[in-house]
Amino acid sequence: MTENTPARRPRTRVAVFACVALVALVLDRITKNMALSSLSTDHDVSVIPGLLSLRLLHNPGASLGMGSSTTWLISLLAIVASIVLLAAGVMTTDRRWAVCLGLAFGGAMGNLIDRVMYATGFLDGRVVDFLNYSWSVGNVADIWLMVAGIGLVLLIVLSVPFRPIREGAADTAPHVHDKTEAR
Repeated sequence: MTENTPARRPRTRVAVFACVALVALVLDRITKNMALSSLSTDHDVSVIPGLLSLRLLHNPGASLGMGSSTTWLISLLAIVASIVLLAAGVMTTDRRWAVCLGLAFGGAMGNLIDRVMYATGFLDGRVVDFLNYSWSVGNVADIWLMVAGIGLVLLIVLSVPFRPIREGAADTAPHVHDKTEAR
């Protein structure tokens, strides 16, 4: 079976989705483990003065600390989003969509793993953040989610089809003839 056969293409896109998601998730987990073992919540380690420092933070909320009092709801939404991203990643037949969805899934799973691992009650875990941008603190999973979001918006704006119509599919569709054409 060659790369161009219809049966092969969807599997290739699923493989792209899975590989991107796995790499994104592994890089997120590695950086979070490094942050947990070498950073402190007490002080910042300056990387780019005034722009970026490293500081350990356990965030119960979402981006910018929003929703910190409803951690269980954020966790539940993350589970639903992960299921939707997984389904979309398997369904797409476009490599660009597969890459963006893989990044989003890897990022979502990275933060969801934290919420489950560090929970003391029902879905009340905290996400390990350590990249301090002075206006927000985040992690590598957040970067993947942001890049994926920008990529998905670009795909939509550029009208890149999620599942391109197969050649010949339009020819087999029933035609509706306009009565004015027959005259």
